[in-house]
Amino acid sequence: MATYDLKPVSVPKIRTKFRRILTKIPVPESLPIFKTLQQSEPRSMMGQPPVVWHKAKDFIVEDKWGNRWIDWSSGVLITNSGHGRKEIRRALKKIIDQGLLATYVFVHEKRAELTDMLRKISPDPTKYQVFLLSTGSEATENCIKLAKTYALEKHGPQKKYIITFSNAFHGRTMGAQLAGGMERLKKWMVDRDPSFIQVPFPDGYKNENTSFDLFLSTLKEKNVTPGEIAGVMSETYQGVGPDFLPNDYAKKLEKFCKENDIVLIMDEVQAGFGRTGKMFGFEHYGIKPDLIACGKGITSSLPLSAVIGRTDIMGLYAPGSMTSTHSASPLTVVSAIENLKIIKKEKLVERSARLGKILAGGLARVQKKYPQVLGCLQARGLVAGIQVVKPGTKTPDPETAKAINLKCVHKGLLMFAPVGIAGECVKIAPPLIISKAALMESLETFEEAVDEVLGAGK
Repeated sequence: MATYDLKPVSVPKIRTKFRRILTKIPVPESLPIFKTLQQSEPRSMMGQPPVVWHKAKDFIVEDKWGNRWIDWSSGVLITNSGHGRKEIRRALKKIIDQGLLATYVFVHEKRAELTDMLRKISPDPTKYQVFLLSTGSEATENCIKLAKTYALEKHGPQKKYIITFSNAFHGRTMGAQLAGGMERLKKWMVDRDPSFIQVPFPDGYKNENTSFDLFLSTLKEKNVTPGEIAGVMSETYQGVGPDFLPNDYAKKLEKFCKENDIVLIMDEVQAGFGRTGKMFGFEHYGIKPDLIACGKGITSSLPLSAVIGRTDIMGLYAPGSMTSTHSASPLTVVSAIENLKIIKKEKLVERSARLGKILAGGLARVQKKYPQVLGCLQARGLVAGIQVVKPGTKTPDPETAKAINLKCVHKGLLMFAPVGIAGECVKIAPPLIISKAALMESLETFEEAVDEVLGAGK
């Protein structure tokens, strides 16, 4: 993860319709806040560009010293319907004034409303149910648990393996990281559960072999037979890219799972609720997963996640035996309800697809200027990523990626720190409500930043 220097530097003043930079960056008056956090928090929390958020509205983030940025982060792909939506704030105030802040799993009316809304947008409303949780990691953990339970009860203990992909990220809890595909994130475990197996992800760049035969041959090399597999889980797109499965590969994977009664899990925590130009990203592939892990953009605000899955799998646990303390908290539930209403009313799924073409085209123009360094561009809907590499190679260049990221911050364009295998991927994910004018301005700003870092603008 990138680290950023906290020494304030002078940057050009900027004042446009959407951006405003009036001070040094970081703001000198903000340094005491960073110092307090350095003393009170672990350093793991200090990995983002040195901006102190004060308020955010729609697709603009502001600090308290007059600076404002076009947001290309959506928090971290959270605020699909925009920051600080009045509909969500109004619903939160109403439930607070009602006097209902926590319910455990005692029933409240809005829980029924939200689960029904989510059921109705599932692959088959007559055959799917919804389990509400708090975080994306909880959702993927529960998908693993349910897949293993289904396999054990229906087929016996030999059907135990969870197959996931290299470079995958499914969360930071133990089961989620066992399923993850980045070795550096698993060193702390020392001994690992051998029932978690990774196979190469067919992204077409880091791994050029996109044939489903590689999936089958890797399992054979690892001495895993189809009859021993409980579940296969993949991010709809890998967050290190975004890297998408080839459509043919995804359909063959679905067929393989159906033929062998393997639970197919799609991790939609990043991809869901319009981000890719579809309500759920897996819809691009024309498949129907058995379990779907949701989070982030489900509320555009507060922490809520969900597992949407086949009723026969979701119903494996008896009443009271699959719950969570803050499942269906009234506050998070009403924020999700209003968020889903906004997405539907404002046609944000369609908007994401439409504006995504502009985003992809603008980024492609920049990438073509520097193909030796901007090694790979992936984009779909309003999520995109450019992998920055050493010239003429595929070797990650995290320092240059960070330099581009920081230059954008200096110019009033905000992204979270670069991601990827080594921090080489500049990730782009504006709120789905970003205006066309702001998107065009932010693309111009991004191009200016890249030009200045890579030399063409000098």
